[in-house]
Amino acid sequence: MQPLLTPALSVVVPVYRNAGSIAALLDALRGLAREVEGGFEAVLVVDGSPDDSHALLRDALPSAGFPAQLVELTRNFGAFPAIRVGLERARGQVIAVMAADLQEPPELALRFLAALRDGRADVGFGVRDGRDDPFVGRLLSTLFWSLYRRLVMPDIPRGGVDIFAVSADFRDRLVAMRESNTSLLAQLFWLGGRRAFLPYPRRRRTHGRSAWTLGKKLKYFSDSVFAFSDLPVRILFATGALALVVAVALALVVVVAKVSGWVTVPGYAATVFTILFFGAINTLGLGVVGSYAWRAFENTKARPLALVHSEQTFEGDAT
Repeated sequence: MQPLLTPALSVVVPVYRNAGSIAALLDALRGLAREVEGGFEAVLVVDGSPDDSHALLRDALPSAGFPAQLVELTRNFGAFPAIRVGLERARGQVIAVMAADLQEPPELALRFLAALRDGRADVGFGVRDGRDDPFVGRLLSTLFWSLYRRLVMPDIPRGGVDIFAVSADFRDRLVAMRESNTSLLAQLFWLGGRRAFLPYPRRRRTHGRSAWTLGKKLKYFSDSVFAFSDLPVRILFATGALALVVAVALALVVVVAKVSGWVTVPGYAATVFTILFFGAINTLGLGVVGSYAWRAFENTKARPLALVHSEQTFEGDAT
C-alpha cells in the first residue's frame, strides 16, 4: 500500500504508558483505514513513554496495513505538546485526534471526516453525552469543566472536550501559535471558525491507568486561566480596592479615637493586624503579577514546545 501525499484523513494519537492497548489501538486504526475513502494515515507520537509502547509500535507498524508515521519525543512533554507535534506532521485534509486508550470510540474520527470534509466546518469537537466512569470521577470531571467554562472559555461544552478534529487550513493557524504554558483546547475555541459538535458516549478504560492526574489537571487549569483570562488581576484589583476602603475606615477610627482621648497608648493588636493584613495583600499581588511575568518570560525564550528524538515512516503493507 503506497501512502498518499494528501490523504483524506490523518489520525494523530499521543502515546504514553499505553503498551497494554497497542494491539487494540492498531486494530482500531486498521478498521478506520478500511472505511476511509481517499486515503488514510496514522501519526503516532510517543511522548517519552517509559514502557514498551515505542518498541511495540516500531515492530508492528511495518505490517499494520495502513500508512503511518511514528514519532518519538526526547522526554515526556505532555499530551498537548505531543498532539501539536502530530498535527504539524499530519498530511491529511482532515486531521482527527484520537486517544490511545480507546475511551473515545474510534469511529468518531469518521464522523469528524464527514462533518469537516468539503469545507462544511473548520473544527469538530467530540462532546460527551455520557461516560462509563465511576461516580467520583464523573463528579470531579463535571466540577473541573464547570470551573473551566466559568473562568477560562465559556464556549466550551458543559461536559468538556477530550477529542477533536481540524481541517488542514485550521491546523496551520493553530500550530502557528507558539505559546508555552498555555491551553491547546482554549486556543481551538479562541481561533473561532465554523464548529461542529458531535455527541458520543465515553467508554470505560480497559488498559492501564490514566496519566491525566490531579496535579496535571491543576497545572493545566492554572495555565489556562493565566493564558486566557484576566480574572486573577481583576480579583487582585478588587481585593486592593477593598483593602483601601478598610484602611481608610481604620484610619478614621484611629483619628476619632485619638481626638476623643479614648486611646492614649497605640494598640499593639491593631498594629499587628494592619501589618499582617496588608502584608498578605502585597504577597498575593506579587504572586499574581509574578505568574503573568513568568509566563511572558517563558514565551520570550522561544524554546520549542517539544523535541523529537526519532521519526519513522511506514507504508503499512499487510503481510
